[in-house]
Amino acid sequence: MPSRKEIQWSQLRVGALVLAAMAVLVGLIFLMSGSSGGPFAHKLVLRAYFENAAGLKDGAPVTLEGVTVGNVIKVRVIPERNPTPVEVTMRVGHEFLPKLHVDSTASVAQAGVLGDSFVDITSARAIGPQPGENAELRTTGSPSIQDVVRNSNESIVLTHGMLAKIDTLLDSLNAGHGTAGTLINDPQLARKISSIATNLDTVTKAIASGKGSLGKLVNDDTLYTRANSAIDRLDRITTDLDEGKGTAGKLLKDDSLYKNLNAAVANTNQLVAEVNQGKGALGKLAKDPAFAARLDDTISRLDSILKTVDEGKGSLGQLVQNRSLYDHADETLDQTQQLIKGMREDPKKYLVIRLKLF
Repeated sequence: MPSRKEIQWSQLRVGALVLAAMAVLVGLIFLMSGSSGGPFAHKLVLRAYFENAAGLKDGAPVTLEGVTVGNVIKVRVIPERNPTPVEVTMRVGHEFLPKLHVDSTASVAQAGVLGDSFVDITSARAIGPQPGENAELRTTGSPSIQDVVRNSNESIVLTHGMLAKIDTLLDSLNAGHGTAGTLINDPQLARKISSIATNLDTVTKAIASGKGSLGKLVNDDTLYTRANSAIDRLDRITTDLDEGKGTAGKLLKDDSLYKNLNAAVANTNQLVAEVNQGKGALGKLAKDPAFAARLDDTISRLDSILKTVDEGKGSLGQLVQNRSLYDHADETLDQTQQLIKGMREDPKKYLVIRLKLF
């Protein structure tokens, strides 16, 4: 039978073994928790404020660019911090401090559709210094599962309304309402469209085969040849114009025309200036009242004479208006012409010289 001393020593060894196993177990637990870095690791406390916790709990992971760097130690609501009343306190391993900046941003994300919430920190565009103990990080909103469900519900409602409108439209089309409904359900209209398509096919075949004016226009090379010839002639004409050939070319290139026009304009200006100064007949006509009065009197007299002639007064008036005087004058001229002709033919008959001696 073992002695009492031996029993106590056995119990002591068992107790020491249990204590050692528990110490090893606790150490393994702390070593396996990568987010905490162990009980003796130096950690940095950070804070962030959100509008909504979105199911975030104490102990939730904290990630930096998707890598776990710590965990959430406290989530509480501070009403005075509206509109971001949710305060999230995080503990981050000190070894990740070089990747953190005061302008890094934190957001509440979810691991999948139904996963737990966690805090994700990003430093993609951060350039500030490293944060200190209990520093506050900026936050950005991220859609929660409730937002996704709400937006999905709105999309479903909109889709349902759209499907209802499409169903109503299809019913109207099947009932033959409107232009599209008539187009779909009217057999006569369908036959007309088929006839138009047939006629159009016939016309295009005729054009392709060169029949008719349009077919010749499309298939005959004569029009192309003529157009090409006309373009060549037009090109030659423009070349001659550019070279100053011909009247039009000289009109474009010869400076003498410009000089002549300039001289003509200068002479015209001088003439107008002299007229305005009262020089010459035109100037006196424009500026001298006496000359204008005499000219008006002369025109009045000439008008009176022409009126007298038109009325048949005076010799000139009788000559113009009296037919018998015209006939007599014509007869006299005719007789005079005959006399001259006879004298030319037989001068002796009209010219007789007689000599008488005493």
